[in-house]
Amino acid sequence: MAVRFPELDAEAPAGAVIGVIGADGAAKALKSDCGSILRIGPSDVLELERADLVLLEHALATRDAWTRARAAARIEELRRGGTTVVLVSHDEELLRVLCDEVWWVHEGRLAGRGEPEEILTRYRRHVAACLRASGEGVAAAVHTAMRRGDGRAEILSIEMLGESGQPASVWRSGEAVEVRVAVRFREAVEDPVIGMLIRTRVGLNVYGTNTELEKLQLGPCAAGQVVRVSFAFRCELCAQEYTLTVASHDPDGVWHDWLEDAVAFSVVDSRYTAGVANLRARVTCILTMI
Repeated sequence: MAVRFPELDAEAPAGAVIGVIGADGAAKALKSDCGSILRIGPSDVLELERADLVLLEHALATRDAWTRARAAARIEELRRGGTTVVLVSHDEELLRVLCDEVWWVHEGRLAGRGEPEEILTRYRRHVAACLRASGEGVAAAVHTAMRRGDGRAEILSIEMLGESGQPASVWRSGEAVEVRVAVRFREAVEDPVIGMLIRTRVGLNVYGTNTELEKLQLGPCAAGQVVRVSFAFRCELCAQEYTLTVASHDPDGVWHDWLEDAVAFSVVDSRYTAGVANLRARVTCILTMI
């Protein structure tokens, strides 16, 4: 018989594995008045006995691969025997492999239910949107611990802007963004160059450019003069953490002021892509007869 969850106004069929994803605490809405219920949490012994409803609340998150594989086999046995298994997890791959259906619980309500890939995609979009919104209007902190140069110029500010033109410490992959750098010259500099460099959090150079490469002549600059440079581009990066290095220097590379990994920022996306550059490939299939 179907298992009903009154707070969600939803039923789970007998002999089904239902995945539940959402913010921490999503399992609080999984109250049922069905017959026998077995509830297992992350610190409980993983003994999957037969019951009308088996609720696994992040119970596989900290288990080793062997234990998880055995649990998966046992879940399949329970499903075949008519037990409804509800698997609450943040592990999308686990939900995709084990579940017949996924429920997305948001603020105590059922925001969506259906095929695992469909619901997980909708959930990823929601998370990406929330993360991007969390960085909107938040100016990225500038760290000056790794600073070097001869002092002929000083980097006054670094601004990271999203497509709305507002400060943003989180960018969405594909959005139009801007980096603004303000430099004050303490001494006269004949031909200054201002540049930026994006790296991954492990130090891999991703993208760098400067005013010299972009054919923008800044000098000569007098002592006390402030120059503001804007680097505008589309953020075609994969979702992960990055740092931004900025510098003012001579054409021969002598630094006036160099701020190494001055700003840390994040890029988010609604889908997984491997690597660093999000090239947004269009994939087609051409069938031929031999």
